[in-house]
Amino acid sequence: MIIDCHGHFTTAPPQLAQWRHRQMATAGSGDGPDPDDLVISDDDLREAVEGNQLRLMDERGVDLTIFSPRASFMAHHVGDFAVSSVWARICNDLVHRVSTLYPDRFAMGAMLPQSPGAAPATCLPELRRAVEELGAVTVNLNPDPSGGRWTAPPLTDRSWYPLYEAMAEYDVPAMIHVSTSCNPAFHTTGAHYLNADTTAFMQLLQGDLFADFPTLRFVIPHGGGAVPYHWGRFRGLAMALDKPDPEALLDNVLFDTCVYHQPGIDLLTRVIPSRSVLFASEMIGAVRGIDPLTGHHFDDTRRYVEATPNLSDEQRAAVHSGNALRVHPRLAARLAAAGR
Repeated sequence: MIIDCHGHFTTAPPQLAQWRHRQMATAGSGDGPDPDDLVISDDDLREAVEGNQLRLMDERGVDLTIFSPRASFMAHHVGDFAVSSVWARICNDLVHRVSTLYPDRFAMGAMLPQSPGAAPATCLPELRRAVEELGAVTVNLNPDPSGGRWTAPPLTDRSWYPLYEAMAEYDVPAMIHVSTSCNPAFHTTGAHYLNADTTAFMQLLQGDLFADFPTLRFVIPHGGGAVPYHWGRFRGLAMALDKPDPEALLDNVLFDTCVYHQPGIDLLTRVIPSRSVLFASEMIGAVRGIDPLTGHHFDDTRRYVEATPNLSDEQRAAVHSGNALRVHPRLAARLAAAGR
């Protein structure tokens, strides 16, 4: 089995964006659109994924995708917590419906209704609803709800602990994933995403979070940003800060394979132990074109994982699915119950 641990509903029916634009236009007025005004049929959802994600999954040999709301659409910096709460509920419900229509192909990941200045604990009702009622197997956690201004405390701050306690209770991981940058100095997908991946790892290196939450698991996407490429820097900084070698984090912190060229995957799999690498593509995401050097889509990451000489067959199987099942036990239990 091949499990893509990083997929977003980037092809959602246009009605969703139209409703969101109305909500954004009225944010702060107390007169937002009614969620019941958003009408998306099951046929709309089928059309949105069958010619897009499902087609590419079939072409690339991917069995199942962990599917969450579109990352750039989370836009937690828009409006206040009430705005984010309504928006998260709508987006999570849609992803849940897709996973219900195609239970063998999609597993739900949930977004949280984060908002700048709002305590992370305000997200607990939606986290619990997503896991208990919608069947989410993971959540996306935004370390910068301000959208590129970085006003939130580091992930090791105790203000985050109520979320971590719930994640530990449910045994669900989080993908550390920022959203749209409203800072013109940081391009959303080319700078802000990769900056955030790197920043999150450094925050975890500086702290001692996993002493308090030994079972907590974070997936850092996009190959970990700059982390594998600068592994020596992080080792040296850990020594200077009197912290353990960063490899000590890798039972709790994992990296995905959303790295869009062969040398990048080769470096990732040479530097990071295979137990801490999860297959992912973020297909139909930030990079959708065909690489003229290879004739294949940049985000066809299975080709790179298959071609790298740094993985044995056993390690490659772990990257393709074994690690994802270990990190997402609710997904593993669901597949086992279905005889898969």
